[in-house]
Amino acid sequence: MQFAVLLPWWGYVLAVAGAVVLAWLAYVRVPVPLDAASRTLLIGLRAATLLLLIAILLRPVVLVPPSAANNSLLPILVDVSRSMRLTDGGGPSRIERAQAIVRDLQARLGGEYRLELLTFGEALAPGAVDHLAATARRSDLSGAIADLADRHRGHRLAGVIVISDGGDTAAQETESARSIDAPVIAVGVGTAAASRDREIVNLTAGEPLLAGASIDLSVSASSAGFGRAPVEIRVSANGRPVDVRRVTPEAEGAPIHEVFTVSPDPDIATVYSVEIPFQEGELARENNTRSVLVPPQAGRRKILILEGAPGYEHTFLKRALAQDPGFDVDAVVRKGQNDDGRDTFYVQAGGSRVAALSSGYPAKRSELFAYDGIIFGNIEADFFTRAQLELTSEFVAARGGGLLVLGARSFDRQGLAGTPLEEVLPVDLTDRRGAVARASAEVAGAPPNTPALTADGSAHPATRLAASADESRRRWSELPPLASVTPMGGPRPGAQILAVALGGGAPAQPLLAVQRYGQGRSMVFAGEASWRWRMMRPVTDTSYETIWRQIARWLTAGSPGQVTIAAMSPSVPGIVDRITVTVRNRDFAPVGNAEVSIGLTAPDGQTRQLTPALSSPQDGRYAVAARFDQPGVYRVAATAMQGGERLGTAMRQVLVGGADLEMTQPRLNEAVLRRLASATGGAYRSADQAQDLPSLVRASGADAGTPEQRDLWHNGWSLLVIVGLLAAEWMARRRVGLA
Repeated sequence: MQFAVLLPWWGYVLAVAGAVVLAWLAYVRVPVPLDAASRTLLIGLRAATLLLLIAILLRPVVLVPPSAANNSLLPILVDVSRSMRLTDGGGPSRIERAQAIVRDLQARLGGEYRLELLTFGEALAPGAVDHLAATARRSDLSGAIADLADRHRGHRLAGVIVISDGGDTAAQETESARSIDAPVIAVGVGTAAASRDREIVNLTAGEPLLAGASIDLSVSASSAGFGRAPVEIRVSANGRPVDVRRVTPEAEGAPIHEVFTVSPDPDIATVYSVEIPFQEGELARENNTRSVLVPPQAGRRKILILEGAPGYEHTFLKRALAQDPGFDVDAVVRKGQNDDGRDTFYVQAGGSRVAALSSGYPAKRSELFAYDGIIFGNIEADFFTRAQLELTSEFVAARGGGLLVLGARSFDRQGLAGTPLEEVLPVDLTDRRGAVARASAEVAGAPPNTPALTADGSAHPATRLAASADESRRRWSELPPLASVTPMGGPRPGAQILAVALGGGAPAQPLLAVQRYGQGRSMVFAGEASWRWRMMRPVTDTSYETIWRQIARWLTAGSPGQVTIAAMSPSVPGIVDRITVTVRNRDFAPVGNAEVSIGLTAPDGQTRQLTPALSSPQDGRYAVAARFDQPGVYRVAATAMQGGERLGTAMRQVLVGGADLEMTQPRLNEAVLRRLASATGGAYRSADQAQDLPSLVRASGADAGTPEQRDLWHNGWSLLVIVGLLAAEWMARRRVGLA
């Protein structure tokens, strides 16, 4: 206790002495004789009354904790995602353990703090302890902390208690912990050790380059709690069984990796599902299945072939690509020179593109960027202006197009070294000193310039000729030798040598090299007379066409159109995801004033029309939120208009329910909870240590603000005491005859 009206020490002494003196003076001379006891009683009662009045005037106060100022709010966040309904090794479920912890906190801390119970899954929401249910489709822990910070911005919190199994299926773990100005005490519910469970951890599909071509399904699985018992892996395509394997893990809990070779339908979307049959006693059933979508091939890819002179190489290559319905091929062949000494060209192109090719090669950005891929064949670097070479470099790096350079004349002397295209190509053009890679299998006694795949080439989709790597290598080894191979330097960092030329006792020479450059892809083919692979093989052998068509498809696979739809991953039905559309003009510059419309077709055939809003003018990006309620394949179609002119269209198919991320590796993820607690100055405890929570909250050191002063006199007891003293003094006076 202390006084609100502060006086020096001698001031308090004078006040007390004055009260005693006044009381003494009141009874030192009275008309009635008093004995010593009566006089002392009356003086004492009068002094007590005066001292109480002086104390009231000095305002006695006590300091109270900031709870009186509503500063002791203690939010309790409970994870109600579906993984919280799991049971770890028998006993209560995770959500039931969370309920017990909340009830204990309410009983032990309810009198000290204002407790606010909130639930989080897909969003932060108020909760009631008796109605907690683990039904949320996903757990957005990062988003919940960010929403809590917004909800109580400007308020002081005594702390935050988070009860969760650590699952965070948000797109990415954000820095939301930095936004909350209170220590977070995280409580982990569940078991971090591997439980009895089998799971498809990951599933990816290769890129189909040709109709009917095979692709690889890469499967990663795990089996814990079953020892080395064989795991049955089933593969189906659109519900139709395709393959079944029984795989024995190398050890208990060891990762399982399997590759299945399949052939998707080129005309319709194919959903491949991989499943491990559920065994009684597993932690979760939902993670035993995963699916992946292989979309059908759509649209024609525009390719420009520029040849330095007529020849067999150009003729056979153009024919192989032009006969593929997936390509729209423009070709320019330099015929010679006219009387003025200028180059003349033979142009085969669509009517609207002939004018841009009349001089041999496009000079404008919009004209060149209309293509998805470019092939230079036997054309020297001096043919191009530096501006054209710079434009071609931008075509690969920024546009995302593909570039293939082949033919000895393209690399003659200095070639493209020292030009803007030098860095684009996958090999060093300044050091051409010999072998850079080994074939995956040496060919004994092979004639000079015999092609052979490298280890990278055996697995690459551009050079795949058969379902298996061994069969693909065999078919490559049967190809006739090339006429010659131009010496190349070693691969650049990140580049791959897919094929080499062997034989004649000479070291292996790089034949086919690739790399990704910026947004696009580039390739070098160092051989001469690849048409031999067509002319010197049986009529039924289509290796030549397959190789060049796959190469062209791989080169142009990443080339976007003027309108593109970003990838989406709505994991389970009911999820709301953003549909993002990027719009560019013919120069591939972003368009910020387009009219964009989206048609979203559900698996049952119903279509919704959506209108996205401009979200990033500098990128030409438009976005709208959409709810994906049904499992299966959705079709997203976008159209962009500007001033009544159609800029382009795009289509993407999206698989909903392919992977249940909420049930992926559903063990307790302590690492996420520990990071959250550490970033906020809080602490982490397991559910078995929940009894420590009240002491942790009290000792958290959270800034609860300045304590308040509470007046002690401002109540009825002060008045009752004064009235009582005065009444006692009156009665004493009456006894002695003074009243």
